[in-house]
Amino acid sequence: MAEKKNPKDKTVIVFGEMNIRREWDDENEKWWFSVVDVIKVLTDSAKPRDYWYRLKVRVEEESGFQLSTICRQLKLLSPNGKKYEADVSDQEGILRIIQSIPSKKAEPFKRWLAQVGSERLDQIADPEKSIQQALADYRRLGYSEDWINQRLKSIEIRKDLTDAWGKHGVSGQQYASLTDIIYKTWAGKTAKEYKAHKGLKKENLRDNMTNGELLMNMLAEYSTTSITNSKNPQTYQENKNCAVEGGNVAKTAREQLEAKTGEKIVSELNASEIRRQKIPEGKIDDKPNYKNNIAMLRRMRGFSQVYMAEKLGVARQTYINIEKGLKELTLSQVEILKEVLGVSFDDLLATTSDSKEFNYKKFLE
Repeated sequence: MAEKKNPKDKTVIVFGEMNIRREWDDENEKWWFSVVDVIKVLTDSAKPRDYWYRLKVRVEEESGFQLSTICRQLKLLSPNGKKYEADVSDQEGILRIIQSIPSKKAEPFKRWLAQVGSERLDQIADPEKSIQQALADYRRLGYSEDWINQRLKSIEIRKDLTDAWGKHGVSGQQYASLTDIIYKTWAGKTAKEYKAHKGLKKENLRDNMTNGELLMNMLAEYSTTSITNSKNPQTYQENKNCAVEGGNVAKTAREQLEAKTGEKIVSELNASEIRRQKIPEGKIDDKPNYKNNIAMLRRMRGFSQVYMAEKLGVARQTYINIEKGLKELTLSQVEILKEVLGVSFDDLLATTSDSKEFNYKKFLE
């Protein structure tokens, strides 16, 4: 049974026609699945919570094993839009629970669970998959192409920094502490203070930064990476000094830019407000945005323009004009690009307008 993702909430996945809630555990790098949702899928019970209670009692009476020992409680989103504590279990625990439930759906569900449970681990092992997923997620959320380009670059720079820290003895909570030092130095706020400034709680801070904020933070982290590699720190204090120096590079740039423009870089804007500002009034473009999109996907795949031109059966200059948005694609060329770049139609021909369906139909006429 193939997984179908809910485009509005990546913490909800679908087996058959039923939703299963899940939460990703960064520390232990695994998914936690809602036990009640799994039971509802396997049993079609009208009262899955009651079924779960009776199942725990029966298993303990029959074998002495307590199913609650392989569960924990996390807050999951309920149909009324609020979050409540619910029993969850990891992939191994869910498989143990399935063994106690007589169901014809058990085997296809096990195969589905193996696929779903490994998807985030696959992304960790292969950064390209993670980037592709991030690209699709940010587009679905409505960010502009310019912002997405900045954000993906910031991910690359952040990874370089954490790699450098790892090579110089940084571990555990020290990563977060050093990150706070960088924020505090260039922006004047720790991550917690920065989130409060934007009215955030658990949201990702960088996903709520403006282009200017992303640029300054990238400069701070790039500078810290360069200084760290140059000075070869061996202790946490030495790494801390490098972080301060790197943050100061961005602080100086921020202060100089603010003095020139009279505008503050550190903004109260959060993601919803940033996305609302992505299309200036009167400047909606209803043509496929080839320029930023196809070129970026090609570079992410490591393909040359010559290689892409050969795949399309056109001259290199013709392909260059396609990337620049000066040459329209035929439908057959779209199909070739989808296959070569390994992306969907929507991801390949993302538009700057929110009305993608209308624009695509117009494009294909």
